[in-house]
Amino acid sequence: MDEISTGLDSSTTFQIVNSLGQYVHILNGTAVISLLHPAPETYDLFDDIILISDGQIVYQGPREYVLEFFKSMGFECPARKGVADFLQEVTSRKDQMQYWARRDEPYRFITVTEFVEAFQLFHVGQRLGDELGTPFDSAKNHPAALTTEKYGVNKKELVKASFSREYLLMKRNSFVYIFKFIQLSVMAIITMTLFPRTKMHKHSIIDGGIYTGALFFAVNMIMFNGISELSMTIAKLPVFYKQRDLLFYPAWSYALPQWILKIPIMFIEVGLWVFFTYYVIGFDPNAGRLFKQFFLLFLVNQMASALFRSIAATGRTLVVANTFGSLALLILFALGGVVLSHDSVKKWWLWGYWTSPMMYAQNAIMVNEFLGNSWRHLLPHSNVSLGVAVLKSRGFFPHAYWYWLGAGALFGFVLLFNFWFILALTFLNPVGKHQAIMAEESETTEHDNITGGSHGTLQSNTEGGDESIRRRMEIGSQSQGNMKKGMVLPFVPHSITFDEITYSVDMPQEMKAQGVEGDRLVLLKGVSGAFRPGILTALMGVSGAGKTTLMDVLAGRKTGGYIDGNITVSGYPKKQETFARIFGYCEQNDIHSPNLTVSESLVYSAWLRLNSDIDAETRKRFVEQVMELVELNPLRKALVGLPGISGLSTEQRKRVTIAVELVANPSVIFMDEPTSGLDARAAAVVMRTVRNTVDTGRTVVCTIHQPSIDIFEAFDELFLLRRGGQEIYFGPLGQNSSHLIKYFEEIQGISKIKDGYNPATWMLEVTTTAQEMALNVDFNEMYRNSELYRGNKALIQDLSTPALGSRELYFPTHYSQPFLIQCAACLWKQHWSYWRNPSYTAVRFLFTVGIALLFGSMFWNLGTKMNKQLDLLNAVGSMYAAVLFLGVQNASSVQPVVDIERTVFYRERATGMYSAMPYAFAQVLIEVPYILVQVVVYGVIVYAMIQFEWTAAKFFWYLFFMFFTLFYFTLYGMMAVAITPNFHIASVISSGFYGIWNLFSGFIIPRPRIPGWWRWYYWVCPVSWTLYGLIASQFGDIKKEIETGETVEEFLRSYFGIRHDFVGESAVVIVAFPVLFAFIFAFSVKSFNFQKR
Repeated sequence: MDEISTGLDSSTTFQIVNSLGQYVHILNGTAVISLLHPAPETYDLFDDIILISDGQIVYQGPREYVLEFFKSMGFECPARKGVADFLQEVTSRKDQMQYWARRDEPYRFITVTEFVEAFQLFHVGQRLGDELGTPFDSAKNHPAALTTEKYGVNKKELVKASFSREYLLMKRNSFVYIFKFIQLSVMAIITMTLFPRTKMHKHSIIDGGIYTGALFFAVNMIMFNGISELSMTIAKLPVFYKQRDLLFYPAWSYALPQWILKIPIMFIEVGLWVFFTYYVIGFDPNAGRLFKQFFLLFLVNQMASALFRSIAATGRTLVVANTFGSLALLILFALGGVVLSHDSVKKWWLWGYWTSPMMYAQNAIMVNEFLGNSWRHLLPHSNVSLGVAVLKSRGFFPHAYWYWLGAGALFGFVLLFNFWFILALTFLNPVGKHQAIMAEESETTEHDNITGGSHGTLQSNTEGGDESIRRRMEIGSQSQGNMKKGMVLPFVPHSITFDEITYSVDMPQEMKAQGVEGDRLVLLKGVSGAFRPGILTALMGVSGAGKTTLMDVLAGRKTGGYIDGNITVSGYPKKQETFARIFGYCEQNDIHSPNLTVSESLVYSAWLRLNSDIDAETRKRFVEQVMELVELNPLRKALVGLPGISGLSTEQRKRVTIAVELVANPSVIFMDEPTSGLDARAAAVVMRTVRNTVDTGRTVVCTIHQPSIDIFEAFDELFLLRRGGQEIYFGPLGQNSSHLIKYFEEIQGISKIKDGYNPATWMLEVTTTAQEMALNVDFNEMYRNSELYRGNKALIQDLSTPALGSRELYFPTHYSQPFLIQCAACLWKQHWSYWRNPSYTAVRFLFTVGIALLFGSMFWNLGTKMNKQLDLLNAVGSMYAAVLFLGVQNASSVQPVVDIERTVFYRERATGMYSAMPYAFAQVLIEVPYILVQVVVYGVIVYAMIQFEWTAAKFFWYLFFMFFTLFYFTLYGMMAVAITPNFHIASVISSGFYGIWNLFSGFIIPRPRIPGWWRWYYWVCPVSWTLYGLIASQFGDIKKEIETGETVEEFLRSYFGIRHDFVGESAVVIVAFPVLFAFIFAFSVKSFNFQKR
């Protein structure tokens, strides 16, 4: 079990390990548990200890002998030191010397290798070596000790369990399927009203082209309906890999239910589409052909679902799967027979044409429709039926057997892609984490070795004695004078008091359903206290006691609920606008921009949070000083990275979080669980940072879960909450926690603390709800009747009155820096964030180059061919496919980037760094150079390979329309994130609009054929303006005649409704869309806050 105690209080950890110990001893089991910094009483529950340092085992054996081993090496554990903490520090270069016990010998650093060698000679190590050196006697083995089966149950049970689990997951994920049903129904209603049979004639090849568009859209809609499988499959992969490697089940038993259980859902999806649209659009009125279309689209749905699952299992990460999945889809889409007809496919792409599932689907569905009775009449001056003429005009095969050939091919692809999915799951492993954790222990000088290194143990500033209350009132004023030495920037110390604070939220529906009465759930019940300069206060309680809630209420970070009570800052009522300027909040989640270095993160925070009258040189010196204080100099050039994925370790991130707040020069700092998830040594480094911060005269409060004895006693005061949000102790800890222990031991029935026991753990154990019931006492009531409470009330009363000569907090401006400086700083940060994010910027660039080369080679030399309508339709198809694929890729790839930065934005805006407008401005502006490069590279490659007309005007019109198209798609992706809680929902909502934009683009159904009641949407659809501008600027002025006798210009005007003299208006509208989307993005970022606190 790995780090099972992270996020738990020490009392809960003790109970869990105690239960595991009983299980092991009673059932004769084996358990190996890694813990970060267990409390002494938890450590004492273990039988054996394995100590690892620098990848080597330093000690492995009975717990009783571990101190004897280190004593033999010259090191002793101090009396009030947890043995687990001692073991982690004694091998560290920075901490080892303080444990040196041989006063008659000079200390020298003992390396890990020396410890390992010494352990081999120690009696425990020798016995271990003897045991390992003796071959195991297999005769002593129990017959059931080794299994002969690979999996725990037979194949039938494996399949049954896998089907049961997948069914349960589908039920709990029913929202996705319901949403897809609704989305398909809405799109079907739009489609059938766009292609109504009253407007859909069957008189000419042009009419057939409109039906072709309707069938093409149907295949596409069903095909891309399966794309949600991609993200859903990737989300489930980490659990699959874990269970596969633990031999829960083979890959095939995991894959089969995902295929088979979705068959009924796909029946419903395809049924909704076909039965909504078939007769309304006016397809051939024959029941047989209706069901043949249904069956074919069902096979398309099955094929698409299997394809996206197999792409997800092969790519394994969202970025890789999306990128390569999009390229694969592009090939299928472009070579499906509509965007580029069969006759126009270059010989080097014929393999792609014959291996494209969409080609088989499109040919089969076209044959099913156009060989029907309603298309059998002959055209004038022709000896073939209208249906066959339509098929030939668009390059499709006019043979009835192509329906069954297409259906058979699609079924083959379903089997192939599902088999590929199983193979990928069986043989591929998860993509490894690339997290560089930099070792900070550099070789130190001999002087450090002799003097004890650069760091000593944590010391408490607590004052003992009877005058503790008076001293507590004096410390603040003393600290103001003598604790600021060495600070480059001055600051004014501030105290914060809170009196009878109550916080409640609306009663959750789940609790009402369980019979809980009342309209509100109270989370804090009348808590009172005071935090003062130069005093380090611990805010503690069992999990769920309300520690973070109290911090959020005092910090003004709550986004909902009801707050009652009084909060003052240095005697004046707290105003959030001014308090944010002198306040720092180190949140538990360590939220930072992942692509900035440590140094840049601090410079950025200082730039925007220090007053504008501080010059750059002073600001720089202050940042350097904070880096020294927080011990970040060795990491200054390291990228922060994403938690648990890349960049800094947890402990290093904690220190960056603290430093980012310190460079704002705050007077009051709150820290939410600064040691959570850290081992004993890392926790000590962080707490040393915190102690250094307090010693500068600041007011610091920390919530803390599992402090070791020396970390706990580094605090000056304790604010203790019990479950239900009530305080049961607020006062000094005293020397060796004497004040705290004395207070609770005086309560009748409370057991005395044992020697060497951690006071923090003991305190939580003796104040549980079970203890209250056993002793028949109310700890909150006892505290409110105590002398300590009355002293605290007097202290709150005193600090709630402004000191003589003091002034209320006032700042002439809302933010530290003016608007333009905010814009410059945000743009500077975005520049580095984008430059160092190759998974976004480089992948997008490579994807663009890939699409350009694909399109260039597919549509080679098409720009010069204008002899037939089909040539023009192919050229328009190349523009349509490029706009749609590049645009959607831009929009979808920017969404996770903006989502990560938005989380950082919430934190930075709450600290008063900047307003929403500079952030939105920078996020929009930084995209411009990247899109410009993308468009120039794409434009030059495609324009040259397709060989559009080489005139300066036409080339620059092409670049102009492509630039603003990709720009508005990117901004649309940003906007979708800004108006939704996360990018998953944003991508789902966006995909619905991509379908509608595709439908109204003017390619699937030209504008003159759109019914009057839908024509308004053509004019508000961004993609239709893009295609209008591109087609009109390239071909709108060409007078060359085509085979029908009309000129290119006349054909475009009659078929598409496009005129060359409307290019200017198109350009204006295409510029307006990015402006509109940027405005909505900025407004949404400013107005919506999806954080729930």
